[in-house]
Amino acid sequence: MQTGNPILMTGAAFVVVVAGMQAAASLLIPFLLAAFIAIICLSPLYWLHARGLPSGVAVLIIALVLVLTGTLIGVFVGASLSDFSHNLPVFQARLQTQTDGLLNWLSGFGLQLDSQLLRDNFSPSLAMGMAGKLLAGLGNALANTFLIVLTVIFLLLEASALPHKWTLMGRHAPSGEHFSRFIASVNSYLAIKGWVSLATGAVIAIWLALLGVDYPLLWGLIAFLFNFVPNIGSIIAAVPAVLLALVQLGPGSALAAGVGYLAANIIMGNVVEPRYMGRGVGLSTLVVFVSLVFWGWILGPVGMLLSVPLTMIVKLALEANDDTRWIAVLLGPDIEPLQNDKG
Repeated sequence: MQTGNPILMTGAAFVVVVAGMQAAASLLIPFLLAAFIAIICLSPLYWLHARGLPSGVAVLIIALVLVLTGTLIGVFVGASLSDFSHNLPVFQARLQTQTDGLLNWLSGFGLQLDSQLLRDNFSPSLAMGMAGKLLAGLGNALANTFLIVLTVIFLLLEASALPHKWTLMGRHAPSGEHFSRFIASVNSYLAIKGWVSLATGAVIAIWLALLGVDYPLLWGLIAFLFNFVPNIGSIIAAVPAVLLALVQLGPGSALAAGVGYLAANIIMGNVVEPRYMGRGVGLSTLVVFVSLVFWGWILGPVGMLLSVPLTMIVKLALEANDDTRWIAVLLGPDIEPLQNDKG
């Protein structure tokens, strides 16, 4: 019996899976968020186990911390998000007025620019609008907080019971070495990235509060979330806050806000993070951008935030198999040539 072209069959299966994921996005998003939160919580769970606490008590403590954190975020950031969304048209109008004033000022020096063309293709007010849509999408995703926390609890309970199940499964259990390395790599990446992102968000929030920019906690939360997107995440997070500083306080404060973002991301991204994470779980810049577009197209704003962790999981899974390790190498960053390969 003649079989079909394997490449064609693989491509068709990929299209079907992608279409299914896009159709089930409303179900996948809460589950994916819960999965990544659970992975980040594995380290505290193991720490509590090492202190002699039973699995149920340890999971209960972590769940209470998650609920308390979510409540605090809802109280302090929810009001800012609502107020920012309400005032967004006002901010956009002010920003457009400032842009028109800049164009008039430049025309005095003989630089004639088509204001309508600039407004249609590169308008700062559009960036503010995009920020509003992004925040609205995140708000809709976080509306399922109860479902997310409940899923995290069950995932953590299952993680506690999994080693015992594997012992009983014997030879039928999955390859322990590859799976343990996979889980350890994902857990390490998300844990380190989570703490670095938290520090980045805290520094940004404090700096903007000192400058007097409105909604500093909101911008700190956005900086925390978008720090999971390397290379371009910090730029996306900085744009609306810097534009708001420009509208609210003027060019000097906007410049100071931009410098604060730049300094925080350089220190955290180029000094602190590489010291603890290294380059073993990196992705190439092109893969980061493509994954951002791909997962954002499938899952919306949450997909953009989870794009790099999702692609990292794919890369780590490919590394665990000798037949697919070459694909993981292509997804990774540039590798220094070996001494034998140097001419």
